[in-house]
Amino acid sequence: MRVEAQATDFSAQEWQIVDLARTDGLRSLRGPGRFARLRKWIWGEEHSPTLASERLEALRRLAVEAWHKGYAVSLSALAAFRAAGFSTAQLELLLATISAGRTARVPRS
Repeated sequence: MRVEAQATDFSAQEWQIVDLARTDGLRSLRGPGRFARLRKWIWGEEHSPTLASERLEALRRLAVEAWHKGYAVSLSALAAFRAAGFSTAQLELLLATISAGRTARVPRS
């Protein structure tokens, strides 16, 4: 019986997505708001932070939540992350790395 090895790290591109997610707001997880729809209607401009790759978008969405909420991410984001083919080891690495980054940027009094 052959056991497949699970990935325990991310590619350089995936780490870049995690880093960029730091600057995305929670609003980027929702659909376009009224202003975005109006801007598109008037000027034809459209900006969407959603990634074309479903796998990378699942990573981005979980990373955005983790940057803002720490370990208190939604079950739907966790499920999408796992459905995209990421492993438990990658989930633990992602949350631990982001948690350390959140701690480092919070000023201590």
